[in-house]
Amino acid sequence: MAGFRSLARQVRDPGCDLALRRYSLRKCLEKFAPYGHRATWDHLCSRAGFGPEDRSPDPARLVAALEELEEARDVWLAYETDFTERRRKEKHDGLRRPGSVDDWHRLTWGGFGVAWCDDPRVHPDEPLAVVLRRLIAALEREPGSSCPVCGGERLVWKYGLDHEPSSGPVCTDCGILVPLPVLSPRALEHARRGRLLMSA
Repeated sequence: MAGFRSLARQVRDPGCDLALRRYSLRKCLEKFAPYGHRATWDHLCSRAGFGPEDRSPDPARLVAALEELEEARDVWLAYETDFTERRRKEKHDGLRRPGSVDDWHRLTWGGFGVAWCDDPRVHPDEPLAVVLRRLIAALEREPGSSCPVCGGERLVWKYGLDHEPSSGPVCTDCGILVPLPVLSPRALEHARRGRLLMSA
């Protein structure tokens, strides 16, 4: 199976059939898709200016979508490298028990679904790299009360998500499943109460 870089080369290769170039971009999302496969594809298409079902997009638009994906992947890989180094140092210093960020991180290794969007049409508008930088910054500071991506405070606890974990606080403004470690206990309780109130 081709890796991300090999697929990216195919997307850029003007000698490749356009259908293969588009297919290769879709396959890149099996390696790295911050919002999940369908939502990340919808995001890239809308930002690059071609339709999700467009079978013959402008090759320059395909490359623009790939470049946005690559930049975000670089941001995430740098975070994973830093995370690995931190855990190695903590283990060396005797801290064997991982924290809540570590628990969350295990579910998102490789960058799939780090900012999961259950509805593929509802996702942040900003470039993927900007979204990931905001998310990483939130993971590295004290828990807060709002969405780390858009700053929205309308968080609703949703169940039956097509993701692991299958429930959690979803930002009703930008659509991401907000990682539990970035929210304070009070914000989590408020999100849960919001869910209960909505279903009453």
